[in-house]
Amino acid sequence: MSENKVCLLMVFTALFWSGAFITGKIAVLQFPPFALTFFRFLLALPFIFFLLYSREREKWLPKRNQWLPLTILGIIGTFFYHVLFFSALRYTTAINSSLIGATNPVLTTLMAVLFFKEHMTPKRLVGIIFSFSGVFLIVTNADWLLISTFNFNFGDILMFSAVFNWALYALLSRSFMQKYCLSPLMVTAYTFLVCVVISIPFVIAEDPASYLSKTSVAGWLSIAYMSIFASVLGYLIQLFAIEKIGASRAAVFVNLVPIFTIVQSVFVLGESFTLFKCIGALGIITGVYLATRSN
Repeated sequence: MSENKVCLLMVFTALFWSGAFITGKIAVLQFPPFALTFFRFLLALPFIFFLLYSREREKWLPKRNQWLPLTILGIIGTFFYHVLFFSALRYTTAINSSLIGATNPVLTTLMAVLFFKEHMTPKRLVGIIFSFSGVFLIVTNADWLLISTFNFNFGDILMFSAVFNWALYALLSRSFMQKYCLSPLMVTAYTFLVCVVISIPFVIAEDPASYLSKTSVAGWLSIAYMSIFASVLGYLIQLFAIEKIGASRAAVFVNLVPIFTIVQSVFVLGESFTLFKCIGALGIITGVYLATRSN
């Protein structure tokens, strides 16, 4: 598959993740963090294992030396990331979490250059700067009062931790897939399974009886969306992209999420679309183009 097609798939992944932002806001009001993480990936398991068994029937079970890397990836990129993310939303604002989340491509690229010997070109650096600037404009709407009142809190620390885990997961996944002959499909399936198993004792500790009777159809549909589109399709496409174009280039597409979120907010939630958001969207698109072009 050509790099252009891989990039197109990552655009769709950003679309899926933007929908997860909206559905996640609904679900987090009805489910505690560990339960939300557990149910999201539990519902995803039948779909991802059906795909794995259908396409890789002769090697759908991991070999003995593959279990450790799969477990590490499951803990870092699936369990830790989502628990930290959902927990952060309880303590910090959407503005803070969005800005911190936008540092993911920068952090991934820096870690790739420092620890994984990926090459940083001036064009890619300019693209990352453009993208982050665009996200900053979209989130703040160039409102100086909003910018000046930006304060760090416990939720921000949790969000930074989540971003770090995601960047580490993205970088390790490419290295592990190459070293241990792991396919994107196998990594996706078994990291989901690891997350579900590890979550069980924490879910029990959250006392399911105290909240399950209060959940709504909208809450469960939100989890179903995140399970199928944001988890199964999103993780699978991202891992495929990491394998083909590298973690730092794939990470830049995260900055497209605010654009799709704005579009959905305008049509679904009736929110306004300002000039600064338009400029920010153009900055993100320009940055993604520059940062993902081959040298």
